Amino acid sequence: MSMPGFTMNLPGQRARGGNPTAVLIAFVLLGLAGVAVEEGARQDTYVLFWLAGLLALIGVLIPSSLKMANHWERAVVLRLGRLQSISGPGLFMIVPVIDQVVYWLDQRIQTTEFNAEQALSKDTVPVDVDAVVFWQIHDPERAALEITDYRSAIARVAQTSLREMVGSSLLSTLLSDRKHGDELLREEIGRKTADWGVTAISVEIRDIGVPAALQDAMSREAQAQREAAARIHLGQAELAVAQKFVEAADIYAQSPTALQLRAMNIIYETTKERGATILIPSAMVDSMNPGGVLGLAQAALTAQAQPARAEPMIAQPAPRAVARPARKRRRPTD
Repeated sequence: MSMPGFTMNLPGQRARGGNPTAVLIAFVLLGLAGVAVEEGARQDTYVLFWLAGLLALIGVLIPSSLKMANHWERAVVLRLGRLQSISGPGLFMIVPVIDQVVYWLDQRIQTTEFNAEQALSKDTVPVDVDAVVFWQIHDPERAALEITDYRSAIARVAQTSLREMVGSSLLSTLLSDRKHGDELLREEIGRKTADWGVTAISVEIRDIGVPAALQDAMSREAQAQREAAARIHLGQAELAVAQKFVEAADIYAQSPTALQLRAMNIIYETTKERGATILIPSAMVDSMNPGGVLGLAQAALTAQAQPARAEPMIAQPAPRAVARPARKRRRPTD
């Protein structure tokens, strides 16, 4: 059943089936009408026949006059083509033939998925954006009278608003600040649907797709940026080390003893490793005073090698050389 400008089976505005309560009451009244007919035939009185007819008529009209709406539903009732009431939830009565329920509106939170395929961002990058909007009917009367199919209209408005938002935003902004984009979409969609009695509760961008070639370029760019940052950090570390060396050089210049102690510590640390070859610049060796340092190191090694309380060795005098006279050669005789 339909009326000009209204369709009972629109998405989100469905027609209801039979009411079990009304059907049960109708069967009870028809049963009573049958009993009244039997009693009227037995007692031969027309009053019971009239009562049976009235009960049968009421039983036939009950299913079309007694309606029931669930707790989350509202029924739009028209009387002779004009809005009579927004009924529900629970049981309510209408006048058969005169009144008509044209819409059953669901006031629960509902979702609508929408997308923007090959939409150009502000920096002319084609992107595919998928999103979902959560909405709810807050004014059933306006949702029924102001627009033919509010569900389809919400989908169109959401898609248009998404394309406008993508076209006015940079790709980097879309990727890095989705929460801000969700809020902008919610405000824009809510502003357009408020006149229809529909409230946009929230909008969530589920996915942002970019071409594969652009993904490769963005990956290389990110890698180059990370390498540049790593080199900058390395240079900063070198600068910090150089500053510390300058401070250490100032301290060693003010105290040569500290430099010698440091040189001794270096030699001590290097002698721990056996079989290691150490190359030291000559200028550094001269600054370390190697004579004293090596002497101390040799003395320490010698002291470790000799047993405790060793007797001193007595040097023996070298044997004297005895000069011998040279022998004369005899000439051979003729």
